[in-house]
Amino acid sequence: MKKVLIANRGEIARRVIRTLKKMNIKSIAIYSDADKEAPHVLEADQAFYVGESPSSESYLRQDRIIEICKSEKIDGVHPGYGFLSENAEFANKLKAIGVKLIGPSAASMDVMGDKLKAKQAVKSFNVPLVPGVDEAISDIQKAKAIAKEIKYPILIKASAGGGGKGMRLVNAEEEFEEQMQMAQNEARSSFGNDAVFIEKFVEKPRHIEIQVFADQFGNVVYLFERECSIQRRHQKVVEEAPSSILSESLRAKMGEAAISVCRSCEYEGAGTVEFLMDADLNFYFLEMNTRLQVEHPVTEEITGLDLVEWQIRIARGEKLPKSQDELKINGHAIEIRVYAEDSLNGFVPDIGRLNKYVRPEGPGIRVDDAFEEGMDIPIYYDPMIAKLVVWAENRDECIQKCIDAVNEYQIAGVKTTLDFGLFVLNHEAFRSGDFDTNFIKTHVPNSNDIPSSMKDVSDALLGSLNQIWSDLIDRKNKDFESKKITESWKNQLN
Repeated sequence: MKKVLIANRGEIARRVIRTLKKMNIKSIAIYSDADKEAPHVLEADQAFYVGESPSSESYLRQDRIIEICKSEKIDGVHPGYGFLSENAEFANKLKAIGVKLIGPSAASMDVMGDKLKAKQAVKSFNVPLVPGVDEAISDIQKAKAIAKEIKYPILIKASAGGGGKGMRLVNAEEEFEEQMQMAQNEARSSFGNDAVFIEKFVEKPRHIEIQVFADQFGNVVYLFERECSIQRRHQKVVEEAPSSILSESLRAKMGEAAISVCRSCEYEGAGTVEFLMDADLNFYFLEMNTRLQVEHPVTEEITGLDLVEWQIRIARGEKLPKSQDELKINGHAIEIRVYAEDSLNGFVPDIGRLNKYVRPEGPGIRVDDAFEEGMDIPIYYDPMIAKLVVWAENRDECIQKCIDAVNEYQIAGVKTTLDFGLFVLNHEAFRSGDFDTNFIKTHVPNSNDIPSSMKDVSDALLGSLNQIWSDLIDRKNKDFESKKITESWKNQLN
């Protein structure tokens, strides 16, 4: 590969460009109106305009990206995460013009992109599944009978998509019909597919995922686990590697199960197999993400590997760089996702300008971001500003180093989740390892105010725009230290 187009933006585009430069591969960026002066555009060897700011008019424009691939004689496309990264149609279009997608085949995406197909694929490989059904359910009475059989509480889940959309918890039979209708309606509006299925609700679950890689020669390895149980709206906020509760034998069992998932769909490239783990350390297959994960840096930190380089090497037909026996865990890593969100107000997205932006620095501290001081946070995309990643020799040292790094990170002009990250790092439940995906509900005051779906988030955002705008005007050209926001967290929690 001599020329690779990055079909993405922001910090992941910059991350891919760094590896491409290291490998002496020419990087081609794309950008929208909102990103015309973004760092990833300036750092790439070439950059091409793809459309107006909304993603549907720019980063999701398959036709425009294909045109650039043809005219610029692109060899490969790295999709990053989000946008077109798990789009089988896009993968097939690239294949048709002789461009290699740096990722799995369209067929693998198709299987793992549908939760029911994925369940059916892995079943014959003896991968543990949550008790329930692996077929679409539409008949209310039949569905109620199944729910009664596996016993409440149960989850109704959309077959397509993720992020908690089209998912409903049902605690009793009298709630079932209403919740099923709501799940189907949300799935239909979000994914164009109202297929749902039923699973037993795993109480006090932990979300643990396994990083996997597979080449074209049938070799598959796992690069250990990431603990991703600290979430809001079913989306991760704090991740760490390795998990504090896995023994070597349990880690090996989960790794082998993840390898079986890869073999069930003839996988190639980087992927992440996600599992739910109950209080008794039983684990169950949840889904597979057929792309690079947002949280891949913690795996890079504990393995010393460049996962983007591995992706590129596999895509150009090379064998896996290492065997399973050669892979080792070294130290501990934690990632704090820094979102432009008001964590004291239901994690509602904030907007504005970075009046002050100073990154923490030092050994074992890494910041993957896409902003500089004075830049505006676009309203069109995910509100993530950065990923703060910290490595140390053990978990306790890593937690303390991460606390120090958060305190050194100075952001003014928008509210961020840094203070929430600090709250997590200092909390006894996190420090002891005794936590699950209900951390926010259990430990954060007023957690019932946290929106349960993106529709709620949109409503909350629209309802508070006037206040946000007034606030932005008030603090224009003023220098507010992040410690003031931290103090508000402390006051709220006392």
